[in-house]
Amino acid sequence: MPLTHLIILALIQGITEFLPISSSGHLILLPKLAGIPDQGQVIDVAVHIGTLLAVIIFFWSDVRIAAAGTLRLLRGKVDTPGAFLALCLAIATVPVVLAGLALNLSGLNDMLRSVAVIGWTMLIFGIVLYWTDQRGAGVKQDTDWTLRDAFKMGLWQVIALIPGTSRSGITITAARQMGYARPDAAKLSMLMSIPTIAASGLLLGIEVVHDADMSTARDGGIAAVLAFFSALVALTLMMRLLRSVSFTPYVIYRVILGIALLVYAYS
Repeated sequence: MPLTHLIILALIQGITEFLPISSSGHLILLPKLAGIPDQGQVIDVAVHIGTLLAVIIFFWSDVRIAAAGTLRLLRGKVDTPGAFLALCLAIATVPVVLAGLALNLSGLNDMLRSVAVIGWTMLIFGIVLYWTDQRGAGVKQDTDWTLRDAFKMGLWQVIALIPGTSRSGITITAARQMGYARPDAAKLSMLMSIPTIAASGLLLGIEVVHDADMSTARDGGIAAVLAFFSALVALTLMMRLLRSVSFTPYVIYRVILGIALLVYAYS
C-alpha cells in the first residue's frame, strides 16, 4: 500500500477515534468518496492498536490503577478504587461486545456501511450531543462514576456500532446527560474505549491472522505507529480545550458533514 495512503488512514483513525466525530465513519467514507481501494481489516487492526496504545499512555495513572484492580476483581474482591473502576469498565463494555458479536454474525454490519447511514448518524447524533452538552449540569466528576452510570453508558455505547455515530461522541453524550462535567465525561469515555478497542481489535485480529503476509504486516506496523502519534496529539489537544471550550465545534463539523453526505447520497 502506498505510504501516502497509510499516512492518511493513520491520521484519520488517530484524530477521529477520540474526537466525537466518528472514526469508523471516516474510514468507510475515504475509499467510497476518494475512489481508492479499501484498506482491509489488517490495516484496521493496526490503526486500532496504535490508538489503543495512545489512550493507555495518556491515562496511564488510571490504567495502572484499573489494571491492579482487575487482579483483585478476578479474585472476587471489589475493595479498592482500582477494583471498582475495573468493575465499572467491565460492566460498561459487556453490552457493546455482545451487540457487536450479534451484528457481525448476522451480517447486518455490512449493510450499515453506506454514505446515507453515515450522513444521518453524523447529523442526528451531532444534534443530540449539542443538546445534552448545553443542558448538562456538569456537577459530577469521574470519581462519582457508579455501576448504574457505567451500565447506562455501556448501553449508549451500543449505538456507536452504527457507522457515523462515534463511540466517543455517544458516550460523552450519555455522560453529559447524566450530569458529568465536560473533561470528566471525556475522561470516562476514553477509559471506556480501552477495553472496547481491545475487544474489537482482538475480534478483527482473529479474522485476519491467516491473511497477513510480510508486506501487509509492514504496512500495518507503519500505520500503527502513525495512528499512535496522531491519536496522542488529538487526545492532548481535546482534553486541554475542554477546560474552556464546549463540544460545539465538533457538532458544527458533524452537522455540515452530515448534510453534505446526505446531499451526495440522495442526489
